[in-house]
Amino acid sequence: MSVRTTEPGGHEPRAVQRALALLEAVATLGSGASARDVAALTRIPPATAYRLLNLLVADGYLVRVEDLSGFALGRRTRELAGAAPASERRVDVAPVLEELRGQLRHGIYLASYSGGRVRLVDRDPDHELAGEATWTTHLHASAIGKLLLVQRPELLGPGPLRRVTDRTVTEPDRLALELRRVRDRDAASEIDESRVGRTALAVPVRSGDGRLTGALTAIGRTGRIDENDGDLWDLLRTYASRLRGAGLPS
Repeated sequence: MSVRTTEPGGHEPRAVQRALALLEAVATLGSGASARDVAALTRIPPATAYRLLNLLVADGYLVRVEDLSGFALGRRTRELAGAAPASERRVDVAPVLEELRGQLRHGIYLASYSGGRVRLVDRDPDHELAGEATWTTHLHASAIGKLLLVQRPELLGPGPLRRVTDRTVTEPDRLALELRRVRDRDAASEIDESRVGRTALAVPVRSGDGRLTGALTAIGRTGRIDENDGDLWDLLRTYASRLRGAGLPS
């Protein structure tokens, strides 16, 4: 195994920290992560990020995807982890969701994240969901959107955010505080933010190697579903763990 003996540029400790941050970002964003998205997630200047990404590719810690549009973890990174990349297991999520729905009176939905977009991949047949487009286009107003924004803050875009209802959080400082809360709890909620009279609780669904791939969400009428219901949160997390590594459709 060859060892790089020259500095990657700048002060070595900082360069190493940045390189590790880039590796973590690629692992978080998943195969095909673009240099721009990696730089945005790590808050490393794009030119510096691109130079370090190329060094990591040269040393085998990262590889370029086939169409050269992004990066994925390389062989040497997997060797450091002590295993080959975890393969996603294709499972039938329907029985898992049906079992959960049998224990709750709330609507249960499964969403997947792909390419920075939200897609509902399993809808509760007994609970009609109005205003679905709001969830998928105004991420700041929905519980599933907030989970994604913690990992992909650049998806907020440069312009002002839309106030979907009077409860929607659009002020940058308040939203930043809310996203920190989501990150710390590893869970998100909304009360009347995407639609008046609706509350939703969401927990992350992850791949076998820990990447965020989707969300499991309970939806109900405001007043009938309690944001502080610890048993409900525990139930959602339990079933989300059963979906870990399920290879959600994109």
